[in-house]
Amino acid sequence: MQRALRLLEAVASHADGAPAKQLARETGLPLPTTYHLLRTLTHEGYLVRDKGVFVLGDAAVRLAGGGAVQNRRIKIEDSLARWRDEIGVPIYFALYREGEIELVSVSDTPSNPAVEEWADFRETAHAHAIGQCLLSQLDPASRQDHLDRHPVEAITPYTVRNRRVLLERLGSLGRMEPLVERQEYALGTVCAAIPITAGSAAGAMAISLPLHQEERLLPAVERLRTEIGRLFGSLAFSISI
Repeated sequence: MQRALRLLEAVASHADGAPAKQLARETGLPLPTTYHLLRTLTHEGYLVRDKGVFVLGDAAVRLAGGGAVQNRRIKIEDSLARWRDEIGVPIYFALYREGEIELVSVSDTPSNPAVEEWADFRETAHAHAIGQCLLSQLDPASRQDHLDRHPVEAITPYTVRNRRVLLERLGSLGRMEPLVERQEYALGTVCAAIPITAGSAAGAMAISLPLHQEERLLPAVERLRTEIGRLFGSLAFSISI
């Protein structure tokens, strides 16, 4: 395996590919061993032989892409954990992808626990700050389509009453304005979400607090907004996770 990886690394260092003899010299492998490994890697799709030189195949490209996705995921999780500790609140990161709410990552602690997902997060976008924040970034047709599939209905006494009221609320938001909801998804909890948009992708970062700590909500979300601004380049590519 180590020798095969050395060959893959050698091939990857040549944009236009390299012949077997050159790869053998660069890796220090015997030529028969090099030929054997190159045949195996080609058969498995990790390499392609083209006009006497070897280049990376689709399997190797997929493997590298998976590593890049994992690195992005680790980067966003590390950022969430740092902000969680610095601000002292649970931090959430979500996307709107393929017509649904996707909660990508949550960072909390036993002393600052995240809100329990007691009602399906995807079906209750109208009732929580993250969902409302993501819906606010959609075009009218996409927003209507989502609400047709996941109708507005009360899940607490404080949940927005109907679609008209929800759309009025979303339409009144200023650009990049935090969206705040109080006990609409979970009794005894207040939440705030910040929109993050990169191209056609919609994302949101959010925090939550117990109702009795509501005075901390806006200062905390403003601090999160500041931190996001400092690392926006990193967050922008993380939206493709």
